[in-house]
Amino acid sequence: MEGMHYEGHCIRPPSEAQSILLQVTVGCSHNTCTFCGSYKDKRFRIKDEEQIFRDIHWASRNMRDRRRLFLMDGDALIIPQKRLLRILDEINSQMPWLERIGTYANAKGIRKKTPEELRELADKKLGIVYLGMESGDDQVLREVSKGASAQEMVDRGRKVKQAEIDLSVTVLLGIAGREGSLRHARATGKALSAMDPDYVGALTVMLIPGTPLEEEFRRGAFQLPDQAGILDELAEMLRHTRLSRGLFISNHASNYLPVKVRFPGDKDRALDQIERARKGELGLKPEWLRAL
Repeated sequence: MEGMHYEGHCIRPPSEAQSILLQVTVGCSHNTCTFCGSYKDKRFRIKDEEQIFRDIHWASRNMRDRRRLFLMDGDALIIPQKRLLRILDEINSQMPWLERIGTYANAKGIRKKTPEELRELADKKLGIVYLGMESGDDQVLREVSKGASAQEMVDRGRKVKQAEIDLSVTVLLGIAGREGSLRHARATGKALSAMDPDYVGALTVMLIPGTPLEEEFRRGAFQLPDQAGILDELAEMLRHTRLSRGLFISNHASNYLPVKVRFPGDKDRALDQIERARKGELGLKPEWLRAL
């Protein structure tokens, strides 16, 4: 049957729900994070260019109502620059009406691009990069095998912004367990303040069967904060986050409480909302409704 060619599950940010999903890599080049089960069934590789171009041509004929395109899987920026430029040129040639192209990225993929190369990609409509920082705490980043320090994450994020590409950063509530919860929250707020992304998406950790973090939980080596602990962590993170004009949201399906904060003006209102939820004045999402 004719259509887009995908291998495995399609994973994309919530904000790319209406985008054309173009799979240019299979899996994730890092793929060692202890909490993540997204790409464990895939061995990383860059897809065949012929197949990518066939998908671009199919989308150009059948998805003309879409204004955005998202490059899957985990980190399209790892593709060598000349090859990535060919892909973007083909996208723009076949679908000149697109307003924005987006991609996930990790610290390694951003490190491999020079500032000039990132600006070159921006000129080809790469308009947003989604970076999974998860935490600004170095101990947490080591424990979850993220592959970069907090300062390296901050530097990579700044590099994207300096290329005039929008930056969306993901952080994980609960990833430090109960003992490290507030330390992780403070360090993450400080790292976000130093990076100053355009968007922050706060997700709440969910234990995925078969991942190292879930195995730690079953052994008793990792304890998730309860609902009250997650709310305290979210509030502490917000208290230590200062963005120039960024949007901080926790509306992902994994979260207990949806919060939307437009910095700098909305922070006090959001902290009041969290406090009301902490007192039971606002309902929280029941456990059975939470999802990835």
